[in-house]
Amino acid sequence: MKTPAYWNKKNIIAKGLLPIGKLYEAATSLRLILKKTKKVSIPVICIGNITAGGTGKTPVAIAITKLLQNKGYHPFFVSRGYGGKLNGIIVNSKIHSAKDVGDEPLILTRQAPVSINHNRFKAAKKAMDNGADIIVMDDGFQNPSLYKDLSFLVFDGGVGLGNNYPIPAGPLRENLNQALKRANAVLIIGNDQYNLEQKISSLPVFKAKIISLPLSLKKEKVIAFAGIGRPNKFYNSLQEQGIKPIKTIDFPDHHFYSEKELKNLITMAKELNADLVTTAKDFVKIPPSLQTEFNVLEISVEWENKEALNHFIFTHLSTLK
Repeated sequence: MKTPAYWNKKNIIAKGLLPIGKLYEAATSLRLILKKTKKVSIPVICIGNITAGGTGKTPVAIAITKLLQNKGYHPFFVSRGYGGKLNGIIVNSKIHSAKDVGDEPLILTRQAPVSINHNRFKAAKKAMDNGADIIVMDDGFQNPSLYKDLSFLVFDGGVGLGNNYPIPAGPLRENLNQALKRANAVLIIGNDQYNLEQKISSLPVFKAKIISLPLSLKKEKVIAFAGIGRPNKFYNSLQEQGIKPIKTIDFPDHHFYSEKELKNLITMAKELNADLVTTAKDFVKIPPSLQTEFNVLEISVEWENKEALNHFIFTHLSTLK
């Protein structure tokens, strides 16, 4: 789904859904209390959030994995493989499609191996069996099956907590204060427009921004499309490069494109003499036979104080030995 507009306002729709949201919030709290947590013998770092919709969690998980690799670690990602049909596997991008394993694992596997299992503990065990010496969980902060040694909460500084209501009335997966008790640090992506740092004074706060890598296009006109939680973030990234799409098309988050949809996009681009541009998350869901018709905007994370984050992570890991 696309992030609902009412998640940013306490309007009549949000207030009407609030009783359901309170039930959702209570169910999350109960699951965290009742579910038995299992620990593995290697460190587990969780990159999570408490708001639904794109906060930048996946690029952050990739960036932190790079820091670990630079220190000589052999990290594996663990993921539930949202949207995929396979379970209990190590992702092989040569044979697995997004329909097999989900879209985010295919992006993650470009940086490090990915172990998929609906049970994160089993995913971690399989990763260990295949040589992992540290685990990075992309998401899973609200999943109690696997013990986390170090948990980061990622926030989009431009969105904050939205209307501060729980799903479906708002974007919150759980209560902020409850989440902060289980987290070790906070990562704010982009400008902190909602004074999150002041609200989260109990934990270390690190800041970063998402930067888009230079995109080389053949045509002057561009059609941009995305199936992500907040597609405007993608369109804004294009604008920052001076690329102003003549048309933008939004699809639901995690949308799997049909061949008809893709060919319609290709036809539209040819009729308008335009290039097609999308996100990496969407590009991995396009069949290889059609990928040459599309351009992808790659992104990365730029830390405000990389040295401080490095020191925090590896000081924490040193206490686990």
